[in-house]
Formats: sequence, structure tokens, C-alpha cells
Amino acid sequence: MRTRMPNDLWRCSASELARRIAAREVSSREVVDAHLARIAQIEPALNAVTRVLADDARAAADAADRALERGAAVGPLHGVPITVKENVDVAGSPTTQGLPAMAEAVPAVDAPVVERMRRAGAIPMARTNMPDLGLRVHTHSSLHGPTRNPWSAAHTTGGSSGGEAAALATGMSPLGLGNDIGGSLRNPAHCCGVASIKPTMGRVPHASALPPEDGALASQLMLAEGPMARSVADLRLALSILAGPHPRDPFCVPAPLEGPRPAGALRVAVMDEPPGGTTAPGVRDAVRIAADALAGAGFAVERAVPPSFERVVDVWGAFLVNDMRPLLPLMSGVMGEDAMRFVELVMAAHPVLDAAGMSEVMIERHRIARAWSTFQDAVPLVLSPVWTEPAFRVGADIADADGALHTLRLIRCVLPGNLLGLPAAVVPAAVTDGLPIGVQITGPRFREDLCLDAAAAIESALGARTPIDP
Repeated sequence: MRTRMPNDLWRCSASELARRIAAREVSSREVVDAHLARIAQIEPALNAVTRVLADDARAAADAADRALERGAAVGPLHGVPITVKENVDVAGSPTTQGLPAMAEAVPAVDAPVVERMRRAGAIPMARTNMPDLGLRVHTHSSLHGPTRNPWSAAHTTGGSSGGEAAALATGMSPLGLGNDIGGSLRNPAHCCGVASIKPTMGRVPHASALPPEDGALASQLMLAEGPMARSVADLRLALSILAGPHPRDPFCVPAPLEGPRPAGALRVAVMDEPPGGTTAPGVRDAVRIAADALAGAGFAVERAVPPSFERVVDVWGAFLVNDMRPLLPLMSGVMGEDAMRFVELVMAAHPVLDAAGMSEVMIERHRIARAWSTFQDAVPLVLSPVWTEPAFRVGADIADADGALHTLRLIRCVLPGNLLGLPAAVVPAAVTDGLPIGVQITGPRFREDLCLDAAAAIESALGARTPIDP
């Protein structure tokens, strides 16, 4: 006999919902309806959810319940609703990229990550907000407007997966899909107090059915699809569903999800005050608290800085900016004024490179990657801030050139993951002055398992920070 659950199903993790649906303690329809009700209650205050797929979600939930009634085999997320960022294809729903020009750009097929989540039984329930083309560290879409941080409307949600983070933080969704070329899964997790993982490049397939189907070089080498959630267990489950080769992504590889365990205690390099700029005391203290949690869990923690750390920001910026320069006329025709201002301020800070200059950038990228690989062979994990400050006040990133450059400095810890293709997990560690502080664990290529092990140890010691009411 099914046991009724309270009306706050939206507080449950995706893993817990899946378990209870499979055990028929609660129906998928009840879970979906609970989250739709939460969206109706919370969304007007945040503008995180851009499109609710209520009819499709309820129909899928009813089908999921019928499948259980007839004893069908089910997937690990059977009947669980999820949300999807607006630059990830969901068949029949616009992939807007946050742009008015793409408001009706409807793909005929799902992105590989959505396809795999459906196959696992998950139900896409809503789409979430993002900045124009994902090219800002604050979530403000010229199509949908700004997403407000549930902790403080005066402060940024981060970007570009800010709608996902705000939806997760407030219980409008138990699990979300986003992507990351400059911290876009991790920046909002820090600002909104949730968890995320940017997988290794080549771990999770990326593809779109809308033109241009083949991305520029920076996207090919630095963009990663990945999950966001409120718990590390949900990240681990989602990654196991999303990972692996897909015919639409020719460079996705069949790497195992678990690697060999190191002999002895796993070594962790701790950067509580990363070079290249200042670190707010509350952020520094959060990293130290997380380091103590890891030490208490048996990790071998030591203060160390990976090689060429300060060069990463410049090399990442030179690569991305110069790869985008040929697209600037197109971008200026579709992006909003604030979004273009951030792009232009960042571009102005990086010299124009010719083919030889871009070749030098790629050579230096390889040199840094080789040095990090050697470093991480001895010390596999790097514990650092996500940002070196709490969430900034809305508008600070575009106030002037100094504001834009300061934004790049404060996100400097997320950029090695993109430039070098490394996995990096984020988990909340503290709350300072009413704002959440996340910490990041960066690991060697294809060792998401080590990142998630460390993140789980921190979460176990320090606890979750969400869901919250705005």
C-alpha cells in the first residue's frame, strides 16, 4: 500500500524521489504536481523558469505510474522531474540561447543529455533562464529578463546556468542540466548554494540539432555539459546516466566512471588564497573549513598551488576572445545591450591575435596542461574557492572596464577546468553575510569519481544549504 508523503515533496533529492516512486510510496504524478505547484508559488519572485512544460510532464508522469503498475522495468530516475537550461535541446521546446531572435527556434530532437535522462525515466518539466548566448557571468536574458538570486535579489545568481541554480536552490527542481565554458555550471552553484560538476572534456556528449551544429574551436575544446543538484549523490547518479559515447558527438569517449584508488591517503592541494588577486576572508575561511573536513575524512591535505596558475586566466581569455572575434558582427545583431557590453569590455582587455598568435596560445595551453598533469600525478585533487568573493552585486560586472576585469579575476579558480579539460565539482561550504560560499575540487582528467568523493566528504561534514524560500 502506498504511503502518502507530505506536500513538501519538492524538498526531496532526485535520488530520494526516484526511490520512493519506484517503491510506490508516492506517484510520479504527485511528485510532478508538487514541483509544478512550487514553481507557481516561487517563480514570480525569481524569474528562473522560462517555460513550464506542464501538460507534457503530467502526461509523462501518468505514463510512468502506469508502467510501475504493470511491473515494467524502470530506469534510475523513473518518474522524476528535471529542468533544462535554454541552450540545451528539448524536442518541441525552443532552444532560445536567451535571445529574442531564437524565441521560436524549436529542435526536432533532444540533445544527447536530454535523450539519456528520458531513457533513465526522468521527465523534462521546465526550461530555465540564461544570459544571451551564455556569455555573461550574471544571468540576464534579453528575451526573458534577469533571474534573481533567492538569497539576495541585490546579488547575482552567477552565470550562465543561473536559472538552473535558482530553481534548484528553491525546490522548483530536484535536478537540472546545464553547461560550462567558463564556470557556467559552477559559478551559479557558488552563488545559489547548490552543487554541480563540470565533467572532463569528452566525458559527456554535446550536440545540437539547430545551426550551427558544429561549434567554434573554443566550444569544441572547453565546453562541457553537466548536471546540477542539491546533493553530491544526485550529481553522481546523473553523471552515470549522462556519460559515454554518442554518435552525434565524435569526440566523446567510453572512459570508465571509476579509476584505480591511490595507495594511501588521497592528497589534496589546498589554495585558500589563490594567487592572481585578493580573496575575501569569508571565502578563505570556507576553503579552510572544507580542508579540515577532508582531513577529518582521511584525505591528506597540504597547501600548494598548481603550476602556471596565474597564466590560466590570460590563456583562457586569449583563446576564447580571439575565437569569438569573427562572430562579433553576428553577436552584436542578436545580443542585448548589457550582454554585449560585458563581451566588449572583456574583448578590449585582450589583444587581437593572428594565426601565429593563436598557435602560440594553443602551445601554451598544452604546456600548462602537461605541467598540471605532472602535478596531479602526485597530488590528484585541488581544493580552492569557486569565486574568491561571494556573489557580486547586480551590475558590477558591466559597470566599467575595471568591473569586467575584476569579474575575470574573481572567477580565476574555475578556468583551469575549462582551459585544460579537467573535471571540477562544487559543493556549498558556508554562508557569509547571508550569501552562500561554495568550494571547488578539481581533479585529473576522467577522475570525476575522486572529485565527487571529496565533495561528498565535505557535504557530509558541513551539510546542505538548500532548498530555501527566497
